[in-house]
Amino acid sequence: MKSNGHNSQMKHFIANYLETFEVLINRTDVDAIARIVRCLHTARDSGATIYIAGNGGSAATASHWVNDLGKATKSPGHLPMRVMSLSDNVSWLTALANDEGYERVFSGQLENFARPGDILIVISASGNSPNLLRAVELAKTREVFTIGFLGFDGGLLKNMVDDCVWLPSEKGAYGLVEGAHGVLCHLLTMCLTSEVSEEKRELNGSQQLSAQE
Repeated sequence: MKSNGHNSQMKHFIANYLETFEVLINRTDVDAIARIVRCLHTARDSGATIYIAGNGGSAATASHWVNDLGKATKSPGHLPMRVMSLSDNVSWLTALANDEGYERVFSGQLENFARPGDILIVISASGNSPNLLRAVELAKTREVFTIGFLGFDGGLLKNMVDDCVWLPSEKGAYGLVEGAHGVLCHLLTMCLTSEVSEEKRELNGSQQLSAQE
C-alpha cells in the first residue's frame, strides 16, 4: 500500500511537470522565432559568424546547438554556417576567469573575433548572468546583433538584446526553461534545414520548366 501511494504521487508529479512544460512551450513567440530564422539565414548567406554562449546547463545547450547548426544545416550550393560556442574553449575560458574575472569569460573571447554583422546568441534562464551581460555590451560596441533565449522574468538581458525569445516562467524553474530552450534550438535548426530543402525544390522545379520550354 505504501508503494502504491508513492507511485500515485510520482505519477501526479510527472503529469504536473509535463503539463507545466506544455504551457511554457505554448507561450513561445512564433513571430520571434520566424525573425530569428531570417536573421540566421542572412548570417549564413553573408558569411557572418554566430557566437553562442551560456552557463551551466545553458552552456551544454549552446554546445549542442553549435553542433547542429554547423553540421545539420550543411547543403551543397549553400555556404556552411560559421558558428562557435564561447562556452567550449576550456583553457581560454579558465584563463580569462582566473586573470580577468568570470564576468569576462565571453566578452574577452569576443574581443578577438567579433565583427560588424556577426550575431551573438546568449542563452540564460535568469537573464542576469554578469558574463552574458558583459558579452552583450561588448557585442554592441562591435555592431554585432544580439539575441537572447530567456526565461523567468527575462532579467536584465531582456531589455539589452536586439531580439529575444522569452519564455516567462517561475523564478528557479531551470529545468523547464532549459528544456524549452533545447526544443527551441532544434526547431530553429529544422526551420533552417527546411528552408534549404524548399529552395532546392523550387530550383529543381524551375530547371524542369526551362527544360520543357
